[in-house]
Amino acid sequence: MLLVSLLLLFSFNMTWPPAMGMALEHGIVKESVKAKDKALSSVSKTDPNARSYAAAKADIGLLRTALSEGLRTGDISIDHIKTVFTDHLVDRIIPHWYGTPWSFEGHTAVPNQGKIACGYFISTTLRDMGIRLNRYKLAQKSPIDEARVISCGTTIHSVDKDNPEAAMEAIDGLTSEGLSFIGFDKGHVGYLLKRDGRLFLIHSNYFAPGMVCMEPLETSRVFNSFTKFHIVAISNNDRLLQRWLNSTIVL
Repeated sequence: MLLVSLLLLFSFNMTWPPAMGMALEHGIVKESVKAKDKALSSVSKTDPNARSYAAAKADIGLLRTALSEGLRTGDISIDHIKTVFTDHLVDRIIPHWYGTPWSFEGHTAVPNQGKIACGYFISTTLRDMGIRLNRYKLAQKSPIDEARVISCGTTIHSVDKDNPEAAMEAIDGLTSEGLSFIGFDKGHVGYLLKRDGRLFLIHSNYFAPGMVCMEPLETSRVFNSFTKFHIVAISNNDRLLQRWLNSTIVL
């Protein structure tokens, strides 16, 4: 009964799209002139301060225990765990970081206090999600080496195309619904979110607005500045999720 109650509690707290609503509320999602991107403005908004960052992190231990027990007893599937993990990271951890200023040297561990570089944004949010890693070591790696750590030995997809349209098509074909890591050649890293068939880039953006934001991948200036990408599944990475469930060191 306790397990069911916990899982229901977390499920009700993780409805899509809180992250998108927070991003829109802060003017952080970049609107395209295309009609489909204008539709983003109709997404419901939520209060980013409804629950503190500390509370979102504190819930993870309880969440992990409930999921581990549910998987052991057969009450839930690994697919359910993938969804809950993704929703907690995307909708409860990451949104607190929206608006945090970017800096090449930034390494703050507190959302909206100080500045943060792209690598530290990834390593800090993964750590705060409960993945056991050294955020300094991960953030200081090259995009391909960061992909190798996050992959935990699973497949790393490489995309090398002459133009953004071809790259977009290739990336779309390589990704499933959920969250992935994306490395931009040797120069940048971020999260790649696929929801309802659309691709979004969540990253500490060195272009305007110069802060942590979420934006449609196809309209991102960063995405359109590169031709080579490294992609690793996070949501659909069974090895990474098993290490998370077992609290096993990743780095």
